Amino acid sequence: MRAGAIIVGFVILAALLAPAVANLLGHGPTEQFQDKALDEMGLPIGPRLEFPLGADGNGRDVLVRTLYGAQVSLIVGIPATTIAMIIGTAIGLASGFFAGSTDRVISQGIDVALSFPFVVTALSLLSLNRGGTGQPIIPPLVVVIVVISLFSWAYFARLTRGLVLELRTSPMVEASRTMGASRARIIWFDILPNILPTVFVYWAVQLPANIIAEATLSFLGVGIQAPMPSWGNMIAEAQRSSLYQDQPWFLAGPGLALFLTVVGFNTLSAGLRNVLDPHRRGI
Repeated sequence: MRAGAIIVGFVILAALLAPAVANLLGHGPTEQFQDKALDEMGLPIGPRLEFPLGADGNGRDVLVRTLYGAQVSLIVGIPATTIAMIIGTAIGLASGFFAGSTDRVISQGIDVALSFPFVVTALSLLSLNRGGTGQPIIPPLVVVIVVISLFSWAYFARLTRGLVLELRTSPMVEASRTMGASRARIIWFDILPNILPTVFVYWAVQLPANIIAEATLSFLGVGIQAPMPSWGNMIAEAQRSSLYQDQPWFLAGPGLALFLTVVGFNTLSAGLRNVLDPHRRGI
């Protein structure tokens, strides 16, 4: 857990310090320095003091863009996962607590939501966000958050439903019913506090998956659009230009950043699971 917390803290710090690093180097995330960052053959220069991770094919600073890419990943990943958690937990609570026909209908809806292939459906939804001139109608950042949330809530709903089905017949809940407690009171004071630790652990599990989802959509060209830096579109640009074959730093910045972020959050979530999840204590 400690290693994961250190890596996650480093990623968050890097995102926060992105403007300071850009000011220190004098390079904005979308600024092109073709006279300084490209050689006489038009190829990007390698790492040096002025460009610590070198430049890309357009003469932009790879380090600065990688740091700003961390901001995008967190700005998309954290709200999308949180929205999915809120929606999924509410739906799962209703499904598990009321059971019967309500549970059957909601469970079928969850199964339908989980059956949609993410990439194909997301591509279809994002392609609708185009005006007559081809420009986005809604900011792509907002659309990506909404799309990822729509594909994530069902996992939280299924998890919450299973937890509530176990608790709704527990002695604690039966005692509250005997004392005349209302359904709302049972949900808020008996069930919800007991499932929240597990739900929060799953939030930490789902967050890196949603960060990868954002990178995937940006890699395919339908997520965060260039020149706004995203690890996904930076990796796509490196692959498209094939410059990474001779100049690996072009790909190393966003690729390693994405890898470390996913590893950090996965390690952190594993530690949180052991601390917060009551079902795993003592294992």
